[in-house]
Amino acid sequence: MKRERDEGRSIDMQIRKLLLAVRDFMGLGKQHQEHRRFRSALTLGAMLAVSVPLAIHAPAEAAHILVKEGMRGPVVQHVQELLIKGGYLDGAADGVAGPLTRAAIEECQQAHSLVVDGVCGEATYRVLSGGVPYDPVALGIPEDRGSQVSRGNGRSLYVSATAYSAFDPGNTNRTATGTLVRHGVIAVDPSVIPLGTHVFIPGYGEAVAEDVGGAIKGHRIDVAFDTHMEALMFGRQDLEIFIME
Repeated sequence: MKRERDEGRSIDMQIRKLLLAVRDFMGLGKQHQEHRRFRSALTLGAMLAVSVPLAIHAPAEAAHILVKEGMRGPVVQHVQELLIKGGYLDGAADGVAGPLTRAAIEECQQAHSLVVDGVCGEATYRVLSGGVPYDPVALGIPEDRGSQVSRGNGRSLYVSATAYSAFDPGNTNRTATGTLVRHGVIAVDPSVIPLGTHVFIPGYGEAVAEDVGGAIKGHRIDVAFDTHMEALMFGRQDLEIFIME
């Protein structure tokens, strides 16, 4: 997938405009203590905005995504069982989130006046579970499936890793091979790691090389996440990854 970054975006300019607008508002009554408290709170908010830019590109529930199209595993199967129980999904819970699962989630969200994005986050899950919060320990669902993957006799490779998501500016939700950008996908230089290769990344889990990028050359990979915030938090890391044989 060809991903273009908006290098020209100026966060300082956005913050400056925001502070100027607030300064005009504060001029109406600087003597009031309420206004002083508001100014302090806004200054803190501006600092946070600089630290965490572009978070608004993620969907409303993106910080707690449980199931979205393209994912698979025990969490998906559990949510599918709840969708079937609620009458939103027909058939068996196969643990693979495809178009039917997405449509069932959207139907549930629409019925309960939630943001209709086809992604099961905390709010959607609480509706499906009758108000019970998601607790993988109580449900017996492992949170990090990758930690259970054996490295076998695969060779290791030292790489410089960055991160991305479908919600980054200029990105789409499809990889170069046509699959969805999601947790469990990496972008690679095919001359170093062929497309379709399965790898194990410590602290991340198992991933498949399904994407490429103009800046991904040599021993460099781009690790996909489900949210823009997760990608920001990953940053850049030098890692030893393991090729799964």
